[in-house]
Order: sequence, then structure tokens, then C-alpha cells
Amino acid sequence: MTILATEQASATAGREGTASSKDGKINLKLSPPGSNGPGTNPEQLFAAGYSACFGQAIKAMAGQHKVSIDPNAVEVEATVQLHKDDAKGFFISVTLNATIPGADQADAEKLVEAAHQICPYSKATRGNVDVSLQANGTALKAAA
Repeated sequence: MTILATEQASATAGREGTASSKDGKINLKLSPPGSNGPGTNPEQLFAAGYSACFGQAIKAMAGQHKVSIDPNAVEVEATVQLHKDDAKGFFISVTLNATIPGADQADAEKLVEAAHQICPYSKATRGNVDVSLQANGTALKAAA
């Protein structure tokens, strides 16, 4: 196994504190989700990370499946919802909507499904977080 990167960040004072990285690239105020506070929240940060990772996976799959796309125009919108219920307590769900200019709908769906198999965030959440997939705004079959 080869380690490709090691990154670190920390948070102080939970959802009403700050988050930072040792290299200084992250220095954020945090506010609870849904509040009007001045900062971001863990759900937004997760959405940003997942959407970036998933977009890169789509680009890789386009090359592997020989689907011609504009790799700089691939956009993934991640919607992360924070839930609470009596059985599970707090948990999140995710919807990923990939817009893939240059790919027809069938190819876009094929790329989204393939990306979901290789994306490290998808692998990390599989079986633990409900993830719904969309290609160009059209829902795909239930994600695994």
C-alpha cells in the first residue's frame, strides 16, 4: 500500500468554534448548521470534500470508459442533510448531482455509477450513509 497524502485538521470548541490545519490553508469559524452564525459547519465541509472527490472520480472514469467530456466543466453538487431520530440519533444523508457537459444521459449515468465505485468518500460512506446519485438532475437507481 502506498500512502499518497496525509492531511490534518483540528477543531476547537465543537460546532461553535474554529477549524484549522497545521499548514494554515484552513482557518475557519464554525457555526451550527441552519444557524445564522458567521461560520461554516461540518456538513458544508463534508459536502465540499465529497463533491471535489467525486468530480475527480468522474473525470478518471471518463478516461477509462473513453467518454469525451470537458473535464474542467464537470460539476458535482453535494447536498448533505443532518438528521435526528429516536432510533439512530444524529446521522447524515447525501445526494450527489453530477452535471457532465459533453456526455449524453446514458454516458453521464454510467460515469456517475462508476465514480461511486472508486471515489474514496463513497467507499468510506458505503453501508453507513444513505447516498442518492443523480446525473444531470435525473435520479439513478438506489446507490449501494
